[in-house]
Amino acid sequence: MEMVMLTIADANSSVLHANMPISKHFQTEQERPMKIMVVDDHFLIREALHDLLKQFKDNMIVMEATSGHQAMQLVSEHADISLILLDLSLPDRDGFSVLSELRKCYPTVRVVVLSDHPDQNTVVKALDLGALGVIPKSGQRQIIPSALQLVFAGGIYIPHGFLTSEDSATSPPDLALTGRQLEVLALMAQGKSNKAICRDLKLAVPTVKNHVTAILKSLKVTNRTEAVIAVGDLGRHLGV
Repeated sequence: MEMVMLTIADANSSVLHANMPISKHFQTEQERPMKIMVVDDHFLIREALHDLLKQFKDNMIVMEATSGHQAMQLVSEHADISLILLDLSLPDRDGFSVLSELRKCYPTVRVVVLSDHPDQNTVVKALDLGALGVIPKSGQRQIIPSALQLVFAGGIYIPHGFLTSEDSATSPPDLALTGRQLEVLALMAQGKSNKAICRDLKLAVPTVKNHVTAILKSLKVTNRTEAVIAVGDLGRHLGV
């Protein structure tokens, strides 16, 4: 995988390609204190994440919440929070409902979900609700910094290998994508909108929409989220 790997985590190496561009917004954030909130009711998890995040950036400010209610209260008081690491298993609320409310009330705040053992349904639902990734708590320590770099660079983090080939509804021989459609698919996998893809490839909006429709049909999926997940399983077979 080349461009597709920008959204797929590899437990044994950094997910960022050496030539992957870092967004100007991320460069600006690197120059000022960054606030990240960890939402988890387990003290040891919060403590471990706190120590790990402090290593990610020297002037990192790590905030902690132990419940959905406390998380919503803190984000209302700190509009400059850069990212929220949200556990799905909270004592007072379902994590998905907290995610939905965060994306509705604070659409500019990035949210990455934490899950003990994320399966396909968990990942699809989290991404559909606006999360920019799902990080397994059982993953290796280096996954979190790599995932955060990916998110701040404009990508979407998907756990490596969470979707096995037996679960995939699409196999490589079923794919019938043109070279241009592979380019569009790779940009979709980076989390880019149709308008952004138009700018990058210098194509008209209707043309990109037609390519996206063809890609979804070829992958046998119904939306962009499912397409990104399918790429996670099939990316090694794509010549991009």
